[in-house]
Amino acid sequence: MKTAFIFPGQGSQSLGMGKDFYEHSTTAKQMVEQASDALGWDMRTLLFEPSDRLEQTQYTQPAIFLVSAIAYRLFMERVALAPTFLLGHSLGEFSALYGTGALELEAGLKLVHERGNLMVQACKSREVGMMALLGLEDVDVENICAKARDGGREVWPANYNSPGQIVVAGVKADLIALEETFKQAGAKRALVLPMSVASHCPLIESAGEALLALMQASLKNTFSAPIVSNVTAKAYQSKEEALSLLKNQLTMPVLYKQSLEAFDPHVEAYVEFGGTVLKGLNRRITQKPTHGIVDMASLEQAAALYL
Repeated sequence: MKTAFIFPGQGSQSLGMGKDFYEHSTTAKQMVEQASDALGWDMRTLLFEPSDRLEQTQYTQPAIFLVSAIAYRLFMERVALAPTFLLGHSLGEFSALYGTGALELEAGLKLVHERGNLMVQACKSREVGMMALLGLEDVDVENICAKARDGGREVWPANYNSPGQIVVAGVKADLIALEETFKQAGAKRALVLPMSVASHCPLIESAGEALLALMQASLKNTFSAPIVSNVTAKAYQSKEEALSLLKNQLTMPVLYKQSLEAFDPHVEAYVEFGGTVLKGLNRRITQKPTHGIVDMASLEQAAALYL
């Protein structure tokens, strides 16, 4: 089957993620230990023991990146499959870089950890947040945000996830002030998310140059397959393009729905590494199957389809 590899982003984390891989795979255990050595703190504690750190952006990002990398590595040990394209949701685009060979494990872990730190620093002087909206058309959300900005509020569309599901980002008080407006426009739900950063909007623009420098030092120009950009919903396959697109990704909305719609005709199935969040979104966009790999059982089930 022609298959796309997809990688989840922030919000897919959960306590115990990757534990089944760790307990049943020598490769996974080695990768967790490698991550701990690279970052200077125990990744097992972060992933498997209750604490509030897993919800902190600078720790969430390397945790998700690692589990996606483990799922990808274990799958590829079983199946020699060349994907038609790779697609990640926000942070997941960095996991896609790992999957296409442009980012090594240790370099990727350090990069996304610092990306999280930069995002936190960019937002630390203001109370910001993100809000999930269900049941509204994209254009309605865009118009409400634009009108609000004309009135001095700071809110922007941030994630185009699936038909009728969009996330907005901005100053938290402004998001809350617009909750009733969104509902009056037809939103079935307007939920402020438990996040301390405002991703994919101009409020974190100050992180851009530092992230660009980190990526310049970390990325390799070795892409085994094209990646579909969150920013443009178009494919790229070079370090030069990645640097520009991933810097812009900080402040531009994630075009996940648009990306899937554009490239869905070229594949027959999807494999999601390290989560099932995108599998849920895909059900609203495509009729084609998505196989989420989150443990050894789902890994073997997905791999068996290609053997």
